[in-house]
Amino acid sequence: MMYLPVVNRYDVVIIGGGLAGLTSALDLAKRGKQVAVIEKNTFPQHKVCGEYVSNEVLPYLTRLGVSIPLEKLPKISNLRLGTTTGRKLEVGLPLGGFGISRYLLDDILYQAALSASVDFHFDTVEKVNFENDVFDLHTKNGHFYKASVVIGAYGKRSNLDKELQRSFFFKKSSWLGVKAHYSGFEHPDNLVSLYTFSGGYGGLSKVEEGITNFCYLVDYQAFKKAGNHEAFTEKVLKRNPWLAHFFETAIPQFEKPLSIAQVSFRKKLPVENHILMCGDTAGLIHPLCGNGMAMAMHSAKIASDAIVNFFDEASHTREQMERTYSRTWKNHFAKRLWWGRRLQNMVMNATLMDTGLKLLPDSKAFWNTVIMQTHGSPIVR
Repeated sequence: MMYLPVVNRYDVVIIGGGLAGLTSALDLAKRGKQVAVIEKNTFPQHKVCGEYVSNEVLPYLTRLGVSIPLEKLPKISNLRLGTTTGRKLEVGLPLGGFGISRYLLDDILYQAALSASVDFHFDTVEKVNFENDVFDLHTKNGHFYKASVVIGAYGKRSNLDKELQRSFFFKKSSWLGVKAHYSGFEHPDNLVSLYTFSGGYGGLSKVEEGITNFCYLVDYQAFKKAGNHEAFTEKVLKRNPWLAHFFETAIPQFEKPLSIAQVSFRKKLPVENHILMCGDTAGLIHPLCGNGMAMAMHSAKIASDAIVNFFDEASHTREQMERTYSRTWKNHFAKRLWWGRRLQNMVMNATLMDTGLKLLPDSKAFWNTVIMQTHGSPIVR
C-alpha cells in the first residue's frame, strides 16, 4: 500500500523565526490568519546582533500586545563615535531606544506568537515552489506544507537563497560579524558606542541584567591575518584606546564569541519568486546605523498589511499585493540603506573619519541629520 505524505495547510507560512518572522506571525495571527513559522533553531538563542532597538517600534509592539519590560532595560539616548587616535564625538539620538538581547526579545515574541495560536515547526525549508497560485514547501526532515502566501524571513544569507537563485548569493562578501556578551565593564546605560579599528568597526551597548554587548563587523581578510578572535583582539581591537579600556576589565560571558561570515550588503529585492522578503532577507542595513532590528519589525508590519488586504479584499490580486509591498518597502527603507552604505564608506576610511570628528566636533545638526536619515518615525498606523 502506498502512503501519501501528510501536507500541512496554512494561509501563510513564514520561513524563519527572527524578528521579522516572529512579528509578522503575531500580527497576522491576531488578524485571523492561519500562520505557521518554520525555523531551524528552538527558542531562545543568542544571535549576532547589535541589540539596540529604536523606539520607533514601540507603538506597533504595544498594539500587538507585546509586553517589553522597559523598566528593566537600559534606555539609550546618546551615540558616541571613537577613533583609533582617541578622538570622540557624542550626540543625542532623536528618538532614542533601548537595549535588549536577542535571547530575551526573540523569546518574548515567540511566547506572544504561541499565545496567538501560531504553529511552530523546527525544521529547515529546502524547496519552495509556486504553482497554480499555491506554494508548496519541502523541508529537510521530509515534511510538506502548502500556503497561499509565503514570507521569507530567514536572515542575512541561507542555502535557500541559492535554491531561489537570488543574485547576491553568487557574489562573495568579505564581511564577518562577531558578537559576545561581557560583564565587569561599567558602560553607561544611556550610551551606544561605535568604535573604529583597522578593517572594521564595533559597537558597545548595554542589554538586560547589566550585560554589555560587543558586536563588530570586520573584513574577513583583516581578521584572517590575526588568526582568531583572541589574537585579533590583541593585535587590532586594542589599538583603539576606547576598546583597550573596555577589554581591561570586561569578562566574557560566552565560551566563545558568535560569528557569521559572508555578511552581504548587496541590493536584494523585497519580492522574489512571489515570496515577500522581510527583515535582513529583504535588505541588510549596515550595523553602524543601529536600525536593523527596528527595520525588521517594521517590514513585518508592511508585509502583514499587504497580506491582510490580499485575503480580505476580493478585488486585491496577488500582483497588487506584491507591488504594494515592494513599493511600500522601498519607500520606507531604500533611502536608509543608501545612507547606510555612504556612512560605512566614511567610517571605514580612518583618515576621513578622524578628520570629520576633528572638523565637526560640535556639529550636532550634521550628525542628527545623518541619524535621522537612517531611522524612521514612530510606527503609529
